[in-house]
Amino acid sequence: MREKQFFPPDPTIGQAGNGCAPEKVFPALEKPDISHIDQSVELAGVTLKNPVVAASGTFGFGREYGQFFDLSELGAICCKGLTLYPREGNPPPRIAETPMGMLNSVGLQNPGVDAFIADELPFLRRNDVKVIANISGNTPEEYGVMCEKLSAAGVDMIEVNISCPNVKAGGLAYGTRPELAAEVTTLAKSHAAVPVMVKLSPNVTDITEIARAVADAGADALSLINTLRGMRIDVNTRRPILKMNTGGLSGPAVLPVAVRMVWEVSNAVDLPILGMGGVSKAGDAAQLMLAGASAVAVGTALFADPYAPLKVRDGLAEIAVKQGLSAVRELTGGVRPW
Repeated sequence: MREKQFFPPDPTIGQAGNGCAPEKVFPALEKPDISHIDQSVELAGVTLKNPVVAASGTFGFGREYGQFFDLSELGAICCKGLTLYPREGNPPPRIAETPMGMLNSVGLQNPGVDAFIADELPFLRRNDVKVIANISGNTPEEYGVMCEKLSAAGVDMIEVNISCPNVKAGGLAYGTRPELAAEVTTLAKSHAAVPVMVKLSPNVTDITEIARAVADAGADALSLINTLRGMRIDVNTRRPILKMNTGGLSGPAVLPVAVRMVWEVSNAVDLPILGMGGVSKAGDAAQLMLAGASAVAVGTALFADPYAPLKVRDGLAEIAVKQGLSAVRELTGGVRPW
């Protein structure tokens, strides 16, 4: 009887064209040990365990993302923008994809500051994470009332959105005129018992002019950039894709603008900066920190990958290891311009 012949399995074809088994083709790169890296940073006197913040408007109040990971893994959560009274937001469609990003005109849909304090803040406080409340108002007085309420409720910091229209100034956005930006900053500071961080709009001719105005008015920190105004049109219907016609552009496409503006502002004023705009990986965040940011916020990337902030956090520590640093904060301001 003829003996059976046993042959090895066919080699895998197509893995770099070398016929090797998949597990032997691209061995996993060894990750550097980041356990000795100090990831803590200071932002306006508030200590964050790491420099990664969930950006306002992309993280809600944390409940949904808390199903993916422990919220205590973050440096801070910047809550969805709050107004003095509840808002339903703009009519749909109010979100549209773009190459390398997205447009949104959600319109600050939120339950109002009182409902946030009663229903959402207790949940957030069960986590070991700093809580930053983002506020928007139609008058300076509204900002003052919200700062008082939120300070008394125990948030760690207040982010003042000055991209909102001032009804008393004919609808002009606070963030487009230095005197308006200074006015709302002064009022917010006079009513807040916690640090006030002012969020700057990129939709201006010179962002350093606005930065200087709010710094002189007493701001404790700055966050930038907010979204860039953009528009998309359906060529078949000839209608704008967003019901409000225009919206805020965010995502990877805006990163170079954010890096440039953070660098300009860091050279113009002596205030800590929360950098944001297009951060989806550690290298993006490192660019903002090298440009002068003390911490970074991850926003639009969360819609594609809920774990993006944690990947950015660990990746920043790996960059610090490779560059021989002992702390991630040593990246801040490290750019070497030509």
